[in-house]
Amino acid sequence: MTKDLTTGSPMRLIAGFALPTLFGMLFQQLYNMVDAMIVGKLLGASALAAVGSTGSINFFVIGFCMGVCNGFAIPVAQRMGANEPSKMRRYAANAAYLAIIFAAVLTVATGLLCRQILTVMRTPTDIFERAYVYIFVIFMGIPATFLYNLLAGIIRSLGDSKTPVYFLALSSCLNIILDFVLILGAEMGVAGAAVATVASQAASGLACLLYMGKKYPILRMSREERQPNLHTCGVLCAMGIPMGLQYSITAIGSIVLQSSVNALGSLYVAAVAAGVKVYQLLACPFDAMGATMATYCGQNVGACKLDRLGQGIRACALLGLGYSVAALGAMLVFAPQCAMLFLDPKELDAALLTQLTTRYIIIQSAFFFPLALVNIVRFSIQGMGFSPFAILAGVLEMAARTGVGLVLVPMFGYTAACFASPAAWVCADLFLVPASAACIAKLRRLYPNTPGEESMAVSPAPLAAVQR
Repeated sequence: MTKDLTTGSPMRLIAGFALPTLFGMLFQQLYNMVDAMIVGKLLGASALAAVGSTGSINFFVIGFCMGVCNGFAIPVAQRMGANEPSKMRRYAANAAYLAIIFAAVLTVATGLLCRQILTVMRTPTDIFERAYVYIFVIFMGIPATFLYNLLAGIIRSLGDSKTPVYFLALSSCLNIILDFVLILGAEMGVAGAAVATVASQAASGLACLLYMGKKYPILRMSREERQPNLHTCGVLCAMGIPMGLQYSITAIGSIVLQSSVNALGSLYVAAVAAGVKVYQLLACPFDAMGATMATYCGQNVGACKLDRLGQGIRACALLGLGYSVAALGAMLVFAPQCAMLFLDPKELDAALLTQLTTRYIIIQSAFFFPLALVNIVRFSIQGMGFSPFAILAGVLEMAARTGVGLVLVPMFGYTAACFASPAAWVCADLFLVPASAACIAKLRRLYPNTPGEESMAVSPAPLAAVQR
């Protein structure tokens, strides 16, 4: 049930691996989309604005959790590529211990601080309480986020990108059912949407855990392999924390931008909230490409097949370009209809909301290829073992969004906010593209063996080497 990404056509392998991953991410986005559609249609634009106003702080915290889990999975993929199953299992066990610690600390900290954070973000008073209830429940579900994302990352590291999709499909159906039961039946409002999201993700994580225990003999650990190991934890943190910080640093710019949009009023907050949901769905292929490239590069670095790194990046970039052109063409025609998925046509300002949301969607779509490169190249660099570079790219994204939020949004209003993310993607690419070439060149200097000659047996030595 595992898959070797170190032999065969990079284009074929990447496309075949990314497709199931894409379906999984589409199901994951379906959680948020269903919440937004039901909230916007049944509870109104004000409730949608309340949920949307928490988007950046949600990304700040949940993005960190997902980044840490993705980083923990990279040494697992490298040991898989190096054909060292015992070391791979040791990394998987210690990743679980670290995930429990991270989940506990983050759940307590965010639960205590989320009201103060919403105040600092200038959340409009008419939506403040609903925003607080929604994000508080989401933060209490951080352990479920860690559970699913860590297990899914480990499974993908083994070369299996299909299994997590099956459980996400099941939990997506559960999420839809719970949304209607809790929002309509129990009349829980936005809290019901948050509870449905957390419960569904917890269900998918538990399903992954039970399935892994029965169907992956390669993960059955001896007592020695299950022992906590400080050195192994250090290597995992060296990969996971930079990836998590990359998400969080990027999110700081989003928080500043969200604060500026909040100051424009709840109408503009609702428009951005609806536009972001469409954009997130359209961007799922780029997320799938990134996750694929982390596993692909991790396995090939572990196998010392360095020639395949550049080949894979170019092949995946070509896939990204094709999808970007197709998505832009579709949105030029169907953006208004997509906007109305989240808006109630009976709302007083429905026409203006549709116009604002459509503008946001089209501007994001026009810059999809820079976004594709951000995901493909950044995750490739991380898969090679250069996670700290992700932080530098995140700093550039943060600076771009912060500059737009603090300077341009007060001057030019909503349209400037629509260009904030595209500016961040372009700035990140200016660093990431040459950085990827430099990373491959450094690996060639460190390990000049011909591709496939022998395994580098990298972790932890090569990880420490590349980070120096």
